[in-house]
Order: sequence, then structure tokens, then C-alpha cells
Amino acid sequence: MPKLFVASGIFHPEPGGPATYLQALLPALQDLGWRPRLLTFGAGPTDEYPYPVTRIARAPYPIRQARYAAAARRHLAWADLVFSQTIDLPLMGWRERPRVIKVVGDQAWERCIRRGWIPPALDIEAFQSFAGDWRVRWQRRSRSRQVAAMDAVIVPSQYLKRMVSAWGVDPAKIHVIYNALPTPSAARQTRAELRAQLAWDDRPTLITVARLQPWKGIDHLLAALRGLTDVGLVVVGDGPERPRLQLLAESLGDRVVFTGALNEAEVQRLLRAADGFALYSGYEGLSHSIIESLRLGTPVLASAVGGNPEIVRHGVNGLLAPYVDVAALRRGIVELLDRRREFAANCHVDMGRFDLRTMARQTDQLLRSLLS
Repeated sequence: MPKLFVASGIFHPEPGGPATYLQALLPALQDLGWRPRLLTFGAGPTDEYPYPVTRIARAPYPIRQARYAAAARRHLAWADLVFSQTIDLPLMGWRERPRVIKVVGDQAWERCIRRGWIPPALDIEAFQSFAGDWRVRWQRRSRSRQVAAMDAVIVPSQYLKRMVSAWGVDPAKIHVIYNALPTPSAARQTRAELRAQLAWDDRPTLITVARLQPWKGIDHLLAALRGLTDVGLVVVGDGPERPRLQLLAESLGDRVVFTGALNEAEVQRLLRAADGFALYSGYEGLSHSIIESLRLGTPVLASAVGGNPEIVRHGVNGLLAPYVDVAALRRGIVELLDRRREFAANCHVDMGRFDLRTMARQTDQLLRSLLS
């Protein structure tokens, strides 16, 4: 049985794409004969998973990095292969093992936004050629150097393959493996029963599920709602933008509800009850939330950026709106609600590409090729 060391920055029950991805993938890889161990930052249980999980508490930066590095050394000595979920993890001495990384975005861009080194409205495409100061240039060089040093790179969309290739990474190393989720359980309640249980009235209601970061576009959704008289929005998730967004939403009264972070079962219940799912972000590699919404039969309105057009079939299972164009977004909301039944009936179209068994099989084949 090959031994797989998975190094991540986040993991279940924390929200976020890497956590969702690993929770789905690792049991499937076990079924295919792998022995995974996972190391992550954060707090939470460690004994409820079918594989060993080690968590490093988020202490001040130098302390948590040192603790992570010490724990990683033990895993590196044990492993046959290293599978990292992000750059900048302190994995000393791992050059003796084949190395794979999954790239779901541009961590240099995200970090520069969070630290105020670039304008908050600078999108990921413009960042690739943005001059910036020495800190910005260093982040880009460091990101590119780390990814290029890997033996293989997994990306979840053709869009990201093009971006990572532009960083100077050998295209032959970059492998597109679409994100996937387990098949959802059959609905035990009808949509009408769920809405009654949630005390929702007949008002058309959209839902968005996202980490509340500047590029997620929640403020644009709120702006679009101001031109509509009776459409509600449920915002699921938490993050640094929440206080600002709640202030922006005050003028919309009870039409906008912020739930904070919710567990998977509760998110699915809200998705099944909603009239549509909206994700108007300025960047997405390949959204788990869009896949989950369509798998549950809820049509999608998404920004026409990143990997979104690789999931949403415009005019079939939902709509794509140009970013940023609030007027077009508003028209998209109206059309989504008007054609909801038509789109809902087509939510299954072309979703076989996002099958968990396919993702696991393709990942297994790639990892084994590196061992040989």
C-alpha cells in the first residue's frame, strides 16, 4: 500500500474548497489502496476520520510554522509521496519524495489583497501583469518558483491550467482533474415542506454560499437587489467582509439574512429550499458550491469568470452574467427566477464530469505514475 502524506492549511470541519476536496477524496483513495496521513493547521477532532489527522493550533506565525515543520518531518520520513494543498507550507526535506501540489487559485494575489499591498478591486487577471512594489513581485516569484519545482500539478479547471502555465510551469506537469462531491442523499422533504420548516414565505429567495472575502462579489449581489422589489437573499458563510456587507444590507431590511458558517447538512437544506443559487465572484477556480447546488437540483446564476463557465451551461441549467455589471446581474436574477422550473429540470445536464469516482480514479492514476 503506497503511503501518502497530505499537507494542507485547512481541513474539515473548516469551510473552504481544500477542506471539502480532501474530505471527499481521501476515503476514495483509501478504497483504491492508499494509506493517507493528513497534517493541517486549525482545531477540531482528529479521531473521527478513517485515516490519521494531525492538527497544529493557529498560534503566532513563527510558532505555528515551527510546530508544523516538526510534525511534517515525521510524516515525510514515513511517506512514499507528498501531496500539498497550498504553497508556503514548512515542509523541510521533502525533496527526497515525489511532490504533487493542487492549485486552486493564486495565493500570491489573495495574500497581496489581504495585506493591502494591491488595490482591493484589482482582479486576478490584472494581477498577473500588475507591476506593484517589491513585495508584490516577490510574492509572484515565490509562488511561481514553488509550483514549478513540483513533479506534478493538479488543477480543477482548464482556466487554471492556462493561468499556471503562464507562471512558467511546464504544461506537461499540469493535470486537469475536475472537483467532485459525493452523490447527495435523496431529499426526504419537498421544497415546499423545507420552506415551511424554515418559515420562508412565498418571496423568491436566492442563496449564496461563500467565504466573505472582497472578491466574492456579495456587495454586487446586494446592489442588484436594490433594483428589485421582492427578492430575498440568504448569505451563508463568514469572513472579514461580513461587518461591511451587513451595513450595506441594512437598507434591504429583512430581505437579506446572514447565517454565518453552517454545517454541510444545513447548507444542503437551504440549497434545496432556495429558488436559485447565486455566486457572483470575481474569481473561481472551480466552485464546489456550484457543483453542490446543481447536484441538489437548484439552478445557478454565476459570474462568467474563471472556471464557472466550465460548470454552468448558460441557458440550460442556469445563467452566466458578465463581471462586473450590476445591471446585467439584476436582469440575470429576474430571468433565473422566471425560468426556474426549466433550469431546475436540467440541473443534471453534463454533471457526470464531476463524479467522485472519476476524480479519485484520475488522481490515483497520476499519483501512481509518479511512484513508478
